[in-house]
Amino acid sequence: MMRLAFVGPMVGARDVALSTQGDIVAKLFAKEGYPVVAVSARPNRYIRMLDIMSTLLRYRKNIDLQCVQVYSGPSFMLADLATLLGRLFNHRLILFLHGGSLPEFLVRYPNWSRRVFKRADRLVAPSDFLAKAFMPHGYRVEVIPNVIDVALYPFRHRVHLRPRLLWMRSFHQIYNPLMAIHVLMRVRTVIPTATLVMAGLDKGMQESARLLASQEGLGNSVLFPGFLDNEGKSHEGNQADIFLNTSHVDNMPVSVIEACALGLPVVSTAVGGVPALLRDGETGLLVPDDDALAMSDAILRLCSDSDLAGRLSANGRVLAESSSWANVRAKWEQMFSQISISPRPQIT
Repeated sequence: MMRLAFVGPMVGARDVALSTQGDIVAKLFAKEGYPVVAVSARPNRYIRMLDIMSTLLRYRKNIDLQCVQVYSGPSFMLADLATLLGRLFNHRLILFLHGGSLPEFLVRYPNWSRRVFKRADRLVAPSDFLAKAFMPHGYRVEVIPNVIDVALYPFRHRVHLRPRLLWMRSFHQIYNPLMAIHVLMRVRTVIPTATLVMAGLDKGMQESARLLASQEGLGNSVLFPGFLDNEGKSHEGNQADIFLNTSHVDNMPVSVIEACALGLPVVSTAVGGVPALLRDGETGLLVPDDDALAMSDAILRLCSDSDLAGRLSANGRVLAESSSWANVRAKWEQMFSQISISPRPQIT
C-alpha cells in the first residue's frame, strides 16, 4: 500500500466549508487505511508554502507518492515547490489539474509550466476539457472525475417543474452571481411566483447580489442562506426544481454534479469544461456565457416540457453516480499500481 501525500491549497482543512477535492480524496484514502499526509490548510499563501516545505521535509522518508493539486495563478508556485521537493526526495508525483483557467496559464507561461509538468509521473484532470486543452502542448492527461458521496444526495425524479431555482457557488466574479438575479427577473415576467435561493461563501459579491435583489423589488423571492453543509444541500435541493450555474470560468464544477445527484435539471453557461460534463438536452441545458435571456428561456422551456425535465433529471443522476467513491477510488488505485512499476520520468 503506497504512502500518500496530498498537497495543495486547503488540503488538510478541518472546516467543511474549506474542503477541496484534494482534501476530500485525502480523507477518503485515509479511511481506506492508506497512510496519508495532507497539507496545507493555512489560509495565508506564504505561511502555507512554509507549511508545505516543512511537512514534506519532515515526512520525506514516509511518503512514496505525492498527489499535488495544481491551480493557475499564484497557487502554481505551490505545485512548483512541492514537485521540486518531490524529485529531491525521490517521491513519485501525480499532478491533479484544477480550474478552467489552467489552459490560458499554460499558454501564458509555457516554460514555467513545462518545468513543473515534466517532473510528474502522471498528469490527471477531472474532465476531458483539461485533458484535450493540454494535448496540443504535448501533454498526456488522464481523466479521473471529481468525487462526491452519492448517498448523501437523495434523488427525486423531477418531471413537472416550477421555477424554484437554486444557485450554489461562491459569491465571486468568476461565478457571475448577479446573472442569476437577472435570470429570475426575466422568468418572473412570465411566472410571477418564481423564486431563487443563492447559497455559498461570500468572496466579495454577496452584498452586490443582495442590493440588486432589493433594488429590483424581489423581496423574499431571493434567499441567501449562506454556505450549505450536506444537510443544507439536501434540504434546499429538495425544495428546488432547477439548478442554475452562471459561471464565466469553470472546469468540472462539483456543485453541478451534486445538483445532478439530487435530480435537479441543470441550466448552465457553456464555458470551460461544462460542455464536456453536460450534454445539451440530455444531462443539462447549455446557454451562452452571461446570456440571462437565453437562460431564462431555457428555464421556461423546462417548466413547460415535462419530457425534457424528466430526461434531464434521470440522466443527471446517472452522470453523478460516475463520481461515486467506488468508481473514483478504482481509477486512482489503478494509477497507483501503474506508477509503482513504471520508470521515473526523465527531466530534460
